[in-house]
Amino acid sequence: HVQLVESGGGSVQAGGSLRLSCVAAESNAKSSMINYCMGWFRQSPGEEREGVAAISTSGVTYYSDSVRGRFTLSRGNARNTLTLVMNNLQPEDTAVYYCAADEFVESRACIVADERNNWGQGTQVTVS
Repeated sequence: HVQLVESGGGSVQAGGSLRLSCVAAESNAKSSMINYCMGWFRQSPGEEREGVAAISTSGVTYYSDSVRGRFTLSRGNARNTLTLVMNNLQPEDTAVYYCAADEFVESRACIVADERNNWGQGTQVTVS
């Protein structure tokens, strides 16, 4: 089981930037995050949760079409931190953003929200 803690949400005007961070910890002290796919997902009121950006177990990064070119995802060397830099934010980016992680997930499956099992508590991003 993995615990995820997000931070960095807030309010910004259109065209502004925000940086989201996620810190992960495996509850089993003998395990590490090295084999985990990690990603950011978001959910607006009345909408389904959708994938924003994710890094697969092997380190391949995926972005949704709506954020490609504006958002940048990176993962720390210890593979237990995930950072999403969001530039040129637009009102349609307003949502609760969640960090998720699962072990041994390859390909675009990593960015599919329905297939994620471990979630953080979420952080609000509001763009006006």
